[in-house]
Amino acid sequence: MPKSIDSLLATGTRLYLDSIDPKLVEENIGWGAVGATSNPIIVSNLIATGRFDDELKLLVKQGLTDDEIAWNLTDGLVQSAQRQFDAVWQESQGDKGWVSFELDPLLEDIENNLSIPARVSRYVSLGLKWSKGHRNRMIKVPATEAGLLALEELAAHGVTLNVTLIFTERQYVAARDAVWRGAQRCGKLDSFKSVYSIFVSRIDQYCSKELPALPSQLHGQVGILNAKRLWQLNQDFWKTHPTKLKQEIIFASTGTKDPKDVPWKYVAALAGSDIQTNPPETNQAIAKSDVEFQAMLYEPTSSGLMESMLENVDPHRLEATLMKEGVSKFVEPQKKLIQLIGTKR
Repeated sequence: MPKSIDSLLATGTRLYLDSIDPKLVEENIGWGAVGATSNPIIVSNLIATGRFDDELKLLVKQGLTDDEIAWNLTDGLVQSAQRQFDAVWQESQGDKGWVSFELDPLLEDIENNLSIPARVSRYVSLGLKWSKGHRNRMIKVPATEAGLLALEELAAHGVTLNVTLIFTERQYVAARDAVWRGAQRCGKLDSFKSVYSIFVSRIDQYCSKELPALPSQLHGQVGILNAKRLWQLNQDFWKTHPTKLKQEIIFASTGTKDPKDVPWKYVAALAGSDIQTNPPETNQAIAKSDVEFQAMLYEPTSSGLMESMLENVDPHRLEATLMKEGVSKFVEPQKKLIQLIGTKR
C-alpha cells in the first residue's frame, strides 16, 4: 500500500471508490478501500469503452429494450463490485464492504412530468426491487422532495440506504430522521446501516460562481466548513441514538475543480473519520504522492469563520441551485447511456 494512502487510513478515514470499474476496484481494494459507489455517469463511461459489449450482445439477443439493457448492465457491474467487497463486508459484520446502486434518475426528469406521489411510489418499488437478495448493496436515493418522502418506507422494509445529493442541514436532518423512523418500524436495528452523502467541491463551485462578494477568508472553504458542520450534527445525533453499526457521513464530490488546488485538498481537510468516496484520479494522485495526512476533521473551526459562512451563504438558494444542477448531472448521463446502447445495438 502506498505510504500516502496508508497515512490517510491511519487517521480513521474509510476509503471508498467513486467507481465500479472492476480493474479500479481491485486496485483500490489493494490500497485499503472498503466500499464503492456507482452512478449513471460511471456506468455510461464504462459501457462506452466497449469492454462489456459481450454482455450487451447477450442482452440484445434476449429481446430486451435499451432501458432494460441499461439496468441489467448496471446491476451486473454493481454485483461484480459487491463480490469484490464481500470479504470486507463479512469481516466487518456488515459495517463495511458496501456498494451503492443508484435508482433511476429519470424519475426526477422534468420531461417525464411525474407527480411527487408517483415518484415516491416508484422510488419505493424500485428500491425494493434492486435491493432484494443483496446483502452488501446500498440503495442510493437523492435528497429531492420525492426521494426524502420515500426514505422512511424503504428503511421500514429493511433497505440499506445511501442518501445522496445532500448540500444543506435541512436535507441532512430530513433524510436522517426519515431513515431512523423507518429503521425503528423495521425493528432489525442490529443490522441497521445508513450513510448520508454530503457533496463538498460543488458547493465551492457554486460560491465561486454565484457569490462573488463572499469574504475572502471563505473562498474555497465553504464546502469544507459545511461538510464538517453536518458531520458534527451526525456525530451528535447517533451518540444519543446508539446502533450496533455505524451511521456515517460520506464525503462525496471530493475531486478538486480549481487547477490551483492540490488534488487532495478536500481529502486532507476532511481526513479523520467516516467515509470518503474519491474519484479514481484523486486516489491515484494520492498514491503517487508523498503527502502525509493528519486527522484534520477534528480540528476546531473558528466560530467567526462558521458564523461568516452562515451569514453570507443562503442555504435555500444554494440547495435549489445545486439540486437542479445535481439532478441534471445524473438525468443526462442516464439518457446518454440508453442512447449509447441503442447505437451499439
